Amino acid sequence: MQNTVKIKDVKDIVIRFSGDSGDGMQLTGTIFSNLSAIFGNQIATFPDYPAEIRAPQGTLSGVSGFQVHLGNQIYNSGGKSDVLVAMNPAALKVNAKALKRDSVIIIDADSFLKRDLEKAAFSTDDPFSELGLTSQQIISVPITSLTKSSLEGLELDMKSRVRSKNMFALGLVCWLFNRPLDVANHMLSTKFSKKPILVEANLKVLADGFNYGQNTDMSIVSYRVETVNVDKGFYLDVNGNTATAYGLVAASENSGKPLFLGSYPITPATDILHELVKLKQLGVKAIQVEDEIAGVCTAIGASFAGCLAATSTSGPGLALKGEAIGLAVMAELPLVVVDVQRGGPSTGLPTKTEQTDLKQALYGRNGESPIVVVAAASPTDCFDMAYWASKIAFEHITPVILLTDGYIANGSSAWRIPELDKYPPIVPHDVSQYKGNEWRSALRDDETMARYWAAAGLEGYTHRIGGLEKDYNTGAISTDSVNHQKMVDVRQAKVDKIADYIPQLELIGGDDADLLVVGWGGTYGHLREAVGRMNDAGLKVALAHFRFISPLPKNTESVLKRFKKIIVAEQNNGQFAGYLLDKISGLEISRYNKVEGQPFSVSDLIDVFTKKLGE
Repeated sequence: MQNTVKIKDVKDIVIRFSGDSGDGMQLTGTIFSNLSAIFGNQIATFPDYPAEIRAPQGTLSGVSGFQVHLGNQIYNSGGKSDVLVAMNPAALKVNAKALKRDSVIIIDADSFLKRDLEKAAFSTDDPFSELGLTSQQIISVPITSLTKSSLEGLELDMKSRVRSKNMFALGLVCWLFNRPLDVANHMLSTKFSKKPILVEANLKVLADGFNYGQNTDMSIVSYRVETVNVDKGFYLDVNGNTATAYGLVAASENSGKPLFLGSYPITPATDILHELVKLKQLGVKAIQVEDEIAGVCTAIGASFAGCLAATSTSGPGLALKGEAIGLAVMAELPLVVVDVQRGGPSTGLPTKTEQTDLKQALYGRNGESPIVVVAAASPTDCFDMAYWASKIAFEHITPVILLTDGYIANGSSAWRIPELDKYPPIVPHDVSQYKGNEWRSALRDDETMARYWAAAGLEGYTHRIGGLEKDYNTGAISTDSVNHQKMVDVRQAKVDKIADYIPQLELIGGDDADLLVVGWGGTYGHLREAVGRMNDAGLKVALAHFRFISPLPKNTESVLKRFKKIIVAEQNNGQFAGYLLDKISGLEISRYNKVEGQPFSVSDLIDVFTKKLGE
């Protein structure tokens, strides 16, 4: 039969794959996003995992999703969906509010029976009317039964056959977006290379899903998405955790110091450990220890021994590491602590995203314990900020906390593998930089105020460091009150001095803007798109987005005080806004705070910013 397909040209589009945790939606979304990147689209993805390890099948709490935003100028994973693949009624119900009015919904008709509707707490046998989905295009396909039929004759048990239904859905979506299957076939062949029967099964089902769309009469709107010319080079689809791991490796290579990671598994940071364990051939030493405290303590030991030392965690783990980080502050050792923020407090929302660890990073230790805090703005920026965190730690001999979050850690985008010679060099402030004759552990560089770092066991550089206060001149233990005041001041001044060595705050938009939007960390993509749309509508709005937080860039006060109206948007109850008010006197700001475990909505941001403009 001939399809009646209307082609719609769009600059960008949002697709969401959703189903049970065992339905393979993450793999399906990953393959489709990679296909789109190869065919010239910019991409940003957002995997949305349920908090339960294995919720009852078909229930609302067990819905797993993968959203991909593709187009020619993409800053985030998108808002409301243009296309939803719902493998069961629960997936439809969870995502109903995030659908556009004219969106396309593809469902597995075999999973929309009476018992399935009851599991998803529907009260009628018409879920679409019940949810008010009257303007959407519904494509009802018996995906499960077609998958079973496709695999008849293959030596696979029924459970394995049914698990292949995600590939049928992928084939159907590839047809809808005119994506050839060659690249997908290669990805599947590589992924299941050790199990030829699974390769055969997945490739057949994928092709059958594509052919079903090609040969079935469906009146439907299809999409043609604008592509973009990109710089030539080698590209990867990386998530923030992988990019963070690679950034640490790059810093190790450029500094000449071996990388050590001591870590304990915790959602959503564990993949950093997983990635680094694979890189033994690069001299990386990554170990899983018995708890969070052991993770940071082994890293401190590695720093004492002369390594690029790092530990990775999330909010609860950062709390446990607090005492040991204070030790690194007192001992003045280079250390990188990666905190992938998640919903809290306590166990909170372990698979969701927030920006609620900022104050903990800044102040979560006893005593006057100043520390460097930086934050990544996007999945690919995690590479750059891991590199910067390592550079600062090495060149200023100080602990650095790198804040990412669940959104950018799990989300991904296309990343061009960079040339390391284009990155600023990393020159560790170790004893090789000391030009005097009589070295002492207390000796400092006059410019940076950093002490000279000597690896344990280095002949002629014997010294003792620990958690007790040190004499400013000799490095010996001291309880003198005047000396303690001086050391407190020196440790703070050393961190403040780092402002001379970090990039200036960049302003997106003109100095004549009527409103300045301020953000930090992983909210960049949504804020950037909101401000860009408002500019396109003729509204004068600018954006100042922070990646360096402690210390702030030197031009922070001069930039912020140019504007009469400032609104700070963050996924907490105003932690960065309060920090700015503490650091910059006379500043007047408004706040937009949302703590829902989900990324910002661009449309909500535009509404809030437009209202602020009108005040």
